[in-house]
Amino acid sequence: MSSPSDIVKRGETAMQGVDLFITITDRSRAEQFAAWFRTHGISLVLTALGQGTATTEVLDFLGLEATEKAVLFCVSPRSPRLVRQAARDLWLDVPGQGVLMTVPVNSIGGSTAKEYLLHEQEGEIAMEREIAHDLIVVIANQGSTDLVMDAAREAGATGGTVIHAKGTGTDLVRKFFGVSIASEQEMVFILARSEAKKPIMKAIMAKAGIQSAAQSLVFSLPVGDIAGLRELEQPET
Repeated sequence: MSSPSDIVKRGETAMQGVDLFITITDRSRAEQFAAWFRTHGISLVLTALGQGTATTEVLDFLGLEATEKAVLFCVSPRSPRLVRQAARDLWLDVPGQGVLMTVPVNSIGGSTAKEYLLHEQEGEIAMEREIAHDLIVVIANQGSTDLVMDAAREAGATGGTVIHAKGTGTDLVRKFFGVSIASEQEMVFILARSEAKKPIMKAIMAKAGIQSAAQSLVFSLPVGDIAGLRELEQPET
């Protein structure tokens, strides 16, 4: 049996100080954000189309249509300074302009991929980071966003972003859970303070879990740095 060190030797490059940047903004600003990343040496920026999850009552009160979002993904050397610069240059401190978060990357598959993604850029001196936020990811049947978000809001979530996706491996789900899951899926991203993560996840699993119409699978990712969600950056008083 191969050991983890053997796997690294065969082409998986262990990483220190690399983050996955996830940025959510209005679709009209997607290219502006992507161009900003490219000017800072980040060559590959992937963009997915999403939808905001503000309630109908809130949208009607504000006189707004349902919010169309863009979700951008890119890999970069860890740099809190870059996050702060993005907050300034892209006006992320202004409500409604967008949110940027980083998730630690453990490894990249091979030196060629590493060179392409990072261009030999060096990350900032690694300092131990206290994880204060988590990104909750929910995979649910298409059309289940309201069910998921109603459960999440009851547990304290403030909102989320949904991406439409197509699932595979539904036969395995039937084998392990004894249920059939549709191939058309939705991925719901919910950013929360770490102390609120567990209640939100429990609420989703209880009311929109695998045995419900939503058939949700739920997991969370640690968020290193964040910009653009001021209400999450300060604890409630």
